[in-house]
Amino acid sequence: MRVVFFGTPAFAVPSLLALVGEGFEVAAVVTRPDRPQGRSRSTLVPSPVKSAAIGESLPVLEPERPKDEAFVARLSALAPEVGVVVAYGHLLTPALLAVPRLGMVNVHPSLLPELRGAAPVEWAILNGLEKTGVTIMQMEAGLDSGPILHQIPHFIPPDLTGGELSLHLAEIGAQALVETLAMMATDGPRPVPQHHERATYAPKITRETGHIAWDGDADRARRTILALDPKPGAWTTLDGLEVKLFGAVPLPGSPGGAPGQVVGADRELVIAAKDANLVIAEVQPAGKARMPAADWIRGRGVRAGQRMA
Repeated sequence: MRVVFFGTPAFAVPSLLALVGEGFEVAAVVTRPDRPQGRSRSTLVPSPVKSAAIGESLPVLEPERPKDEAFVARLSALAPEVGVVVAYGHLLTPALLAVPRLGMVNVHPSLLPELRGAAPVEWAILNGLEKTGVTIMQMEAGLDSGPILHQIPHFIPPDLTGGELSLHLAEIGAQALVETLAMMATDGPRPVPQHHERATYAPKITRETGHIAWDGDADRARRTILALDPKPGAWTTLDGLEVKLFGAVPLPGSPGGAPGQVVGADRELVIAAKDANLVIAEVQPAGKARMPAADWIRGRGVRAGQRMA
C-alpha cells in the first residue's frame, strides 16, 4: 500500500517507523519546516518526524502552508492510496483530504468521541480518567469527528505522568495503525460513525491550565502536576518567583496549613492544599534545570510557613 505520512512531534515517530517496518511504501513524509531554537534562535532544528524520516531515507516535504494549490498538486502527483496523519499540527483542507484514493486516517490518542482536540493525553489525566486509548479515525473536515475505524483501550495507572502516557499511546497507536491499514487492504474495516452528542473536548494547554490551584482539592493539584510532566510543567510561585513542581504524592489526613502553605521544608517539600498535603519530589525554578526538591530547599532557603500562590 502506497502511503503519505503527515506528522511532526515525537508522538508520531513510532507510527512512521511501524509503517516502514511492516513494509508499507511511504511515498513521502510531510512535516513542518525546521524551527529556530536556542537562546539566540539562530539554530534551525528539524522535527522529530523529519529526523526519523531522514534516518529511514524517506523523502520529506516541509510546506509552510499545506493548503496551497501547488502542494496539493505535488501530493497528487505521488498517487498515494492512503494518507496517515499523526499530530501533524495543521488542519487539512477537503481538497487535501481527497487526494489519496482511500482517504486519510488519523491516529488520535483518546477513545473518540471522548477528548477531541489538541491535548487529549494531558486532559485524560487532568480529568482523572481511569481509561483512555487510541482511535484510528477516517478524517473529514470537522474536528476529530470522522467515523471510527479501530480503537484500542488503555488503562491509566494512578501515578502515570503525561509524558509516560504519551509514550504508551504512541506505541499503541502505531500498532492500531498497522492493523487498520492491513484491514483496509482487504476492504475493511467498516467505518462506524461517532456519537457526536457524547463528545468531550481537550483544548490546547494554556499557561493558566498549568497554574496549581492550592485552594482546590489535593487530588486536582496532584493530577495537574502529573498531567503536565515533563512539559510544559505545572507551576506555582514563591515570593513572586515561578517554580514548576513534579512528582506529587498526597499525604492522608488534614492539610495542617492554609492552602498553598509550606508545611514541611526539611528533607521533603510538603505543601498544603484545601483538604490534604502534597509531598513534592522535584522542582524546576525559572531559568534553571529540574532538581530534587531537597536541593532547592537548601539552596533557596525554603522554610515552613511560606506561602505558594
